[in-house]
Amino acid sequence: MPYSSEEPTMGHFDGRKHLYPLRVFYEDTDFTGVVYYANYLRFFERARSSFFRLVGLKHAELWDGSDPLAFVIRKIDLDYKKPARIDDHLTIITTYDSFKGARLLVTQSAYRGDELLVTAKSEAASINPDGRPKRAPKSMIEMLRPYLLA
Repeated sequence: MPYSSEEPTMGHFDGRKHLYPLRVFYEDTDFTGVVYYANYLRFFERARSSFFRLVGLKHAELWDGSDPLAFVIRKIDLDYKKPARIDDHLTIITTYDSFKGARLLVTQSAYRGDELLVTAKSEAASINPDGRPKRAPKSMIEMLRPYLLA
């Protein structure tokens, strides 16, 4: 069955914030049952991609289109505050903050209930098939505009 933007696993919006629900599985943890630090990168990627899908932007379509475009993470800064554990229910909150040329600035946080666990600030770059920076099309920026900081 194809994905639908109505599918609950894609998360939902609260204003400009995207909330992505996530359950911690055994495979996400180290031998102590704590989420392995690098897995937060995967959690945050899923949330960023789900945000895009919900606003109508699909990575495969962007790449396979007549004017190919992809995103790569150029820089990311994570701050680990508290550990998540096996079976925890997390919410990843994502805000797309600004588009500057080929750079897209994103802020993310992982919560267990009201408890802040991890924060991330990332910079993604839009690139062409040669891997060179490329400005995003105006149509994409317009789709994201309601979610960007003023």
